[in-house]
Amino acid sequence: MSDEDTDVEGEHNFDDADEVLTDVNETKMYPDAYEGFEDEQVEEEEEEHIIPNPLTLEMIAEGISLLCKTGDGLSHAYVRLDVHDRDVTDIDMLQSYIHLRYVDISKNMLRDISPLNALTHLLTLKADENLLTSAKLEDMPYLQVASFNNNRIVTTEGIGHPMLEQLSLNNNKIKEIIGLDASKLTRLHTLELRGNRLVTTDGIYLPKLQNLYLAQNLINRIEGMSRLPGLTTIHLRGNQITNLLGFSETQKVLQYINLRENLVSTVKESSKLSVLPVLRALVLAENPCAEQEDYRLETLIGIRTLERLDKEEYTEEERAEAEAIAERRRKEEEDKADEEEATIENI
Repeated sequence: MSDEDTDVEGEHNFDDADEVLTDVNETKMYPDAYEGFEDEQVEEEEEEHIIPNPLTLEMIAEGISLLCKTGDGLSHAYVRLDVHDRDVTDIDMLQSYIHLRYVDISKNMLRDISPLNALTHLLTLKADENLLTSAKLEDMPYLQVASFNNNRIVTTEGIGHPMLEQLSLNNNKIKEIIGLDASKLTRLHTLELRGNRLVTTDGIYLPKLQNLYLAQNLINRIEGMSRLPGLTTIHLRGNQITNLLGFSETQKVLQYINLRENLVSTVKESSKLSVLPVLRALVLAENPCAEQEDYRLETLIGIRTLERLDKEEYTEEERAEAEAIAERRRKEEEDKADEEEATIENI
């Protein structure tokens, strides 16, 4: 992982899956109507060959572990189940395992996870790489982490778990973000929607959200940012963004923006990010503007709070030069304004 993908505090990686994306994201996704139709045909053909394989007692016995006290403290039950990569097509059997807290049903052939509604003590759910078209479940009172990566999910509706902190919906078919209710998702701090079909950032009205991952979509508009005042990190790598309008002065804690591999053509665009009072790290590599002369210097002149651009920290010398140029330009603007005012008075 490159230096530019580490936390500006140096405490942990930003997990810019922009750098560690799964193979499906290594190339930009530009699905057109024909490709989408072709994909659906392939999926239908694959589904025709799926052999029913319901979850069995034997599979559960092999995958169940972690004996703990039950919620009432009066008995014990196994609370962890790992049945990943078993080609399971049906999990109805799980409805009677009400004490499960940690469930991994990844890499199966599941289209329906509604039997999980009976698991009201669930804390962590991993349901990656199935055939799901929806992540909808009844609101789970204790669910904190849910992952539905690499499915066929088309909507963000039906997710309202009050204790949910991390939600991953990477590499699905989501075209718009709807139904994420801030009154229910009061603890959600990390949302991952990499590798979908989004064209805008709009639709995320979650004031408590801190980390937002939207790399490898089709985003060309930055919108709805004023409704994300708690955001500290946003990843937008590999989209189709040409201008940087849309960020808001209400985003008083936003420190890190990754815009690598977009279509920003001029360095002047970066000055629009000056509305962000604590922006410290910005990635604009692999945009046309990164090829411009004085790219680093002009970016710093436009955003005085920056500490790092792409992989490199700004030096004290660069800061001093940016300060001097900014002051000279300010003085020139003042002199020009004074001259224009004097000209008007003499007319």
